Amino acid sequence: MEPALQHIVERVRAAAAGATPLRIRGSGSKDFYGQTLIGELLDMTPLTGVTSYEPSELVVTARAGTPLAALEAELAEQGQCLPFEPPYFGAGATVGGMVGAGLNGPARAAVGALRDYMLGVTLLGGRGELLSFGGQVMKNVAGYDVSRLMAGSLGTLGVITEVSLKVLPVAQRQATLRFQLNEAAALQQLNRWAAQPLPVNANCWQVDAGQPSLWVRLRGAVAAVEAGCSSMGGERLDPATAAAGWAALREQTLSFFTRQGDECLWRMSVPDSAPPLDVGECLIEWGGAQRWLKAPAAQAPRLRAAAAAVGGHATLFIADSEESAVATAVFSPLKPPLDRIHRALRQQFDPAGIFNRGRMFAEF
Repeated sequence: MEPALQHIVERVRAAAAGATPLRIRGSGSKDFYGQTLIGELLDMTPLTGVTSYEPSELVVTARAGTPLAALEAELAEQGQCLPFEPPYFGAGATVGGMVGAGLNGPARAAVGALRDYMLGVTLLGGRGELLSFGGQVMKNVAGYDVSRLMAGSLGTLGVITEVSLKVLPVAQRQATLRFQLNEAAALQQLNRWAAQPLPVNANCWQVDAGQPSLWVRLRGAVAAVEAGCSSMGGERLDPATAAAGWAALREQTLSFFTRQGDECLWRMSVPDSAPPLDVGECLIEWGGAQRWLKAPAAQAPRLRAAAAAVGGHATLFIADSEESAVATAVFSPLKPPLDRIHRALRQQFDPAGIFNRGRMFAEF
């Protein structure tokens, strides 16, 4: 066992013996996400490096502390990518943090989520044992699909030490179209396009400089993208402007995401067919399924009721202060059956409750 991994194993075993909470951390780029940060710091950045990469098999394996930028650069050299476009939210973002946070970029609705690309994971459990799940092949039926369970677990089930991911070739062609449509018209148009054989890869609606604007990105074969541009209409943006806009959306550096005073950033996950929710100015992605808005933490009941009314839920993505993050539930409360499953999983993977305690829900 290499020294970096051995040190982490010893830290976990000592913490389990003393029931000492640990806070699993890579670069800290996702520290804002979740309920609270509790415990002694367990630094994962020494555990770095791509351990296996087979471009012909579309599979890569990397240690948890590997910088996400380094992984994507190595994939780009082979004309491949992580198609779900994971956000960085910081220059030092790591592979382990990417999986733990489980966040996806603009293309998620078209290509699937991070969890859909998880093939295998090596995990350090709460008893200090290294556990391996899945593998390095796309068709794997070895036991329960624990690998996908790690996506979005926020480190509450164990310490991810290594992950295997499916990757895809970079698209041959892409183009971005812009349309001047209000919110209701944009949602209706996105749903119409979704029913057509178009290579729509991402979309974003917002009020830009006082004007409603819908961006739609097409990706795929050259003929499919060009045909889509011809049939959909709109204004075709130059590649540099489009690339900068999509990167700003992914990293939340668009002006919309600038918050003032006691504003928090909320993420509403709803059916893509849901109409405008009348909860304030918003930014819409994923064909209408993801909607961002800014509102004080005190409006949590109103926002969650509005999301629930259309079959969705609301998440306090970024709080205005540490006090708001503690006082307001970040994630919508789980219904009894799901709550029971979450607690049972936590008990099995981390019986002493030492990993990222309180990060997902205040009570566990």
